[in-house]
Amino acid sequence: MSLHWYPGHMAKARRLLRAHLPLVQVVFELLDARIPYSSRNPDIAELLAGKPRVVVLNKEDLADPRATRAWLAYLEQEGYPTLAVNSLTGKGLDKLEEALRRVARPGRTGILRGMVVGIPNVGKSSFINRLARGRAAAVGAKPGVTKGKQWIKVTPNFELLDTPGVLWPRFEDPEVGLKLAVTGALKEEVIDVEAAALWLAAWLQEHYPDALAKRYPLAAGKAPEEFLDELGRHRGFFLEGGCIDRVKAAVALLKDFREGRLGRFTLDPIA
Repeated sequence: MSLHWYPGHMAKARRLLRAHLPLVQVVFELLDARIPYSSRNPDIAELLAGKPRVVVLNKEDLADPRATRAWLAYLEQEGYPTLAVNSLTGKGLDKLEEALRRVARPGRTGILRGMVVGIPNVGKSSFINRLARGRAAAVGAKPGVTKGKQWIKVTPNFELLDTPGVLWPRFEDPEVGLKLAVTGALKEEVIDVEAAALWLAAWLQEHYPDALAKRYPLAAGKAPEEFLDELGRHRGFFLEGGCIDRVKAAVALLKDFREGRLGRFTLDPIA
């Protein structure tokens, strides 16, 4: 699946990051725990060079726990505190205060200001809302909900700047694009949904051979294309003329994966 996608608001977001970076003392770099490598924007890494940082593996409840532990150890070697969290429940955020003490100091006003960055749909707004103990930032299940900057007061002495998600101009590794598509970082309007679902089915069959059959007994012993057809037939997804609607079947599979109904998986191996 080839992707060359860089909407105008993404370019604007890069300029926003560069303009507001001098205003903060620390950056929270949010990664998707299922794809710690693929969700890491190399443009952001370059922009944040030299700035105190806390790396957050969000959505840890959807990732393989063993892989998450390995990724935490790997990323800690960069010298930044690294946490695995579930922003919806707050799990793992009890370690945030200690992480901040390691890397950041308040500004001259006594207020510590931070910036939250990451690719679309990584959970930035949910992260902020959990810290702020309320719906301080807009939250949505689709990428691109946060369109502009907004300052969020977490405590009287701690403020956060929410920013839109930022993607890089092109995906040089097609598999990175597929992983971003599968996990929901890309809008379905700009991806080949069927190709993403077929890749996911093949990946699960290779790495977690029982996962599909456990959720869908009809998947046992079938190639990805056959499985998708069977899923469409079973769910009653048909086009005019009686042909199976593979797109609807693909959307159903991706939805089950994204919501954790198939299990907990980490798509990126340790490099």
